[in-house]
Amino acid sequence: MKQLFKKLSLSVALLMSLSNVVIAQTEAQGYIANIGVKSNLEGLERVKQILVAPPFLPKHQQRYSGKSRIIEMEMIIEEKEIEVEPGVFVQAMTFAGTNPGPLMVVHEGDYVELTLKNPSTNLLVHNIDFHASTGALGGGALTKVAPGEEVVLRFKANKPGTYVYHCAPGGIMIPYHVVSGMYGAIMILPKEGLRDNKDNLVTYDRAYYVGEQGWYVPQDAQGNYKRYPNAVASMNDTLKVMKGLVPTHITYNGKKGALTGKNAMTAKVGETVLFIHSQANEDSRIHLIGGHGDLVWPGGSFNNTPTVDRETWRVNGGEAVAAMYTFKQPGIYAYVNHNLIEAIMLGGAAHVKVEGQWNNDLMEQVRAPSKIR
Repeated sequence: MKQLFKKLSLSVALLMSLSNVVIAQTEAQGYIANIGVKSNLEGLERVKQILVAPPFLPKHQQRYSGKSRIIEMEMIIEEKEIEVEPGVFVQAMTFAGTNPGPLMVVHEGDYVELTLKNPSTNLLVHNIDFHASTGALGGGALTKVAPGEEVVLRFKANKPGTYVYHCAPGGIMIPYHVVSGMYGAIMILPKEGLRDNKDNLVTYDRAYYVGEQGWYVPQDAQGNYKRYPNAVASMNDTLKVMKGLVPTHITYNGKKGALTGKNAMTAKVGETVLFIHSQANEDSRIHLIGGHGDLVWPGGSFNNTPTVDRETWRVNGGEAVAAMYTFKQPGIYAYVNHNLIEAIMLGGAAHVKVEGQWNNDLMEQVRAPSKIR
């Protein structure tokens, strides 16, 4: 009986997924049937951007004063099993095989031209919704691809800031795909570069992208985490856990401890680091233990004046937020979700390892721990 139920569940999920393709084709025709303004790309340079796995960013210029360009990118969707902590596995859905998906970097006025591929080895229909774009459900209505299909989407990046992108194929599949890891972010830099609260130009020596993910992993009657052969088989049980709105795990970049130890982010005393932090579903609040947010762009908009000297900054669900800090002391800094239950018990934490010389004027141990006098 259980096997029959599993087969029926698989069939229903696949039918839901395929029906989304038919609906998408109708939606797409509706959006493009009445074009009033045509794009004019004549003479624009085409530039290929090679996307890289987070926390790193693709090669880019912080300032660009030239004409708008067409930035070509490619992402391959991968449904895969990942280990979120030792012995705990989830059937993830990913852009380019990573959680989060790669950070894209362009400049204001550029055109993003993405080729999105859904290999025939996948089971489900996918698409992409860019919060940075305008129209057609963020591009989601124009990018639904069944296994074995690809699509090309182009949109103009006209709002400087950091923005989430995620899969949104329709109905219950939207939250299921997002909490299964299918999101990433894009950074649209102002052409003249970033500015501080006094309108001075600022630059960064390093930049890191941290994607925070809440996972909803089903458990059996004994409390053991269950393991499934694919994302369709895990769907029904995962949806039940999702309804409780309480994640079982929270990861930075796909796995507990993924950005700690030998994989910690690094910097040197005197260097300025830009952190881009995204959360596609739940709210978070970021704190750099031992440091601060010298400049924080709330909501990720670079058109807004950044706030200064922040101890903790908020990242709403469905947002990517940028913060900048110049490191002044060496050592290990903890970069955490300051709901400390989520940071320590569920996994929402990373490290920054900073090299350099200690400044006693900023902090000094006047007397080492000893017996109370």
